Amino acid sequence: MSTLTLPEDRRRRPAWQRLARLGGQSNRTRRVGFGGWIWLITAGVLVLGVLVLPSLLPHGTTEIVGASGAEPFGTDQQGYDLLTRVVYGARTSLIAAAIVIASGVVIGGLIGLVAGVAGGVVDSLLMRLTDLFLALPGPLLVLAVVSALGASLPHTVVGVMVVWWPWYARIVRGQVTATMVLPHVEAARLGGLGRIRVAFKHVLPGSFSPLVVTASLDVGNAILLLASLSFLGLGSPDGTPELGAMTANGLTYLLTGWWVAAFPAVAVTLLALVGNFAGDTIRDLVAD
Repeated sequence: MSTLTLPEDRRRRPAWQRLARLGGQSNRTRRVGFGGWIWLITAGVLVLGVLVLPSLLPHGTTEIVGASGAEPFGTDQQGYDLLTRVVYGARTSLIAAAIVIASGVVIGGLIGLVAGVAGGVVDSLLMRLTDLFLALPGPLLVLAVVSALGASLPHTVVGVMVVWWPWYARIVRGQVTATMVLPHVEAARLGGLGRIRVAFKHVLPGSFSPLVVTASLDVGNAILLLASLSFLGLGSPDGTPELGAMTANGLTYLLTGWWVAAFPAVAVTLLALVGNFAGDTIRDLVAD
């Protein structure tokens, strides 16, 4: 007896396999357009640059270099090389944003997966908890967490992590609920597979695409929020190369040394802008 097989183009593939085959899909290439690829390449170059450049720069973040005129971005009020501090600050912002987004994906993804698979009372309790966090004003909750723990960048990251996961939980729960009624999931359950194995092998992969899209679009938002909190004095202590704190400290010298505040602010804007446009491109690529 022959078995029914789907054509290769119609078989459901994991998100990473679909991303690997994008080069040959002209329809998606047309949907993204030349500008989308430019933003995606720019994002890759920018991330690679802020990760590699710090080890190649001649000065340290707390090395007084004076004002010799050889520094491309000049020096700040303490005589530190501003280019070095901006590059280190950009790396700090990217790493902090990546930690926040990764925590949202893991925590929210697990909560949404458990709620969608378990259903019933467990689903109701977890979703009511999610709604509670969504109803609370996020910035105020972050301020409360940072005030309780103390002002520092790690504590600010923890505070943002507390309010970042509910959207991912909602997205995964919706995808899981829709996937649970599909024929292949029903067949796996009738075949005697345990609930945990069904959840991670047959249900969770269906949520990868919306998770990738949401995470990529959140990069710019996370960078802006962390920089804003540091700007308000809730991030890194004085002297630490962090873009928001550097911008705030440079405002005092805006009339006499505008570049001290301007270059960190431009770096924040550039990171957020590239992150948002690259996220739009990734959304177009992985969309079915």
